[in-house]
Amino acid sequence: MTKILVEASVETLEEAIAAERAGVDRVELCADLANEGLTPSSALTASVVERLRIPVFAIVRPRGGGFVYSDEELGRMRLDIVSAAASGLSGVVTGALSAHGTIDLARVRALVAAAGVLPVTFHRAFDRVADQRRALETLIDAGVSRVLTSGGAATALEGAPALEALVQQAGGRISILAAGTVRAHNVGELIARTGVREVHSRFVDAANMRQLVHTVTLL
Repeated sequence: MTKILVEASVETLEEAIAAERAGVDRVELCADLANEGLTPSSALTASVVERLRIPVFAIVRPRGGGFVYSDEELGRMRLDIVSAAASGLSGVVTGALSAHGTIDLARVRALVAAAGVLPVTFHRAFDRVADQRRALETLIDAGVSRVLTSGGAATALEGAPALEALVQQAGGRISILAAGTVRAHNVGELIARTGVREVHSRFVDAANMRQLVHTVTLL
């Protein structure tokens, strides 16, 4: 059976180290997770990359309050991605929507181009689009590597039918990273119902993360 990858979102160096010790496969570094995650400082990014042996992705999101960006904001995001690549990150997490609530293909392509060889995860702005099937094809066309999503629901388990449909549609062309209150007590059911091979969970504490990783390894 294919290994299930566990990603943890973290805000500090201490959380990142604890997540790695708990056995996660990758961390997503963010600032201000209470605001859906913002671009972490360059100093924090550098320290996390230096200390961890597992892959570190970082979110690139200049502000809260939505995912429709001006040309100036897009330029800042591109510079942040170039800086992230130079810091030794293994990938970036970013995205952009149009004013109509669809994927902004031109801006996403620009962000993917700025990332160069680094894989790009499209963040949970995906859950705000009305037509997820069309959005997924747009992201594949843009060169995005994976999508962080709950299937548009409040939690990944509630969005299981949509996640299953996305996995089937993706057909290996893009990875579906299931997110939204993924914990040890529900991850088995989530994977069984959807077929996802990657799950994302916010770091709460080492014990909970260790339990989640242990549960996944038994599947």
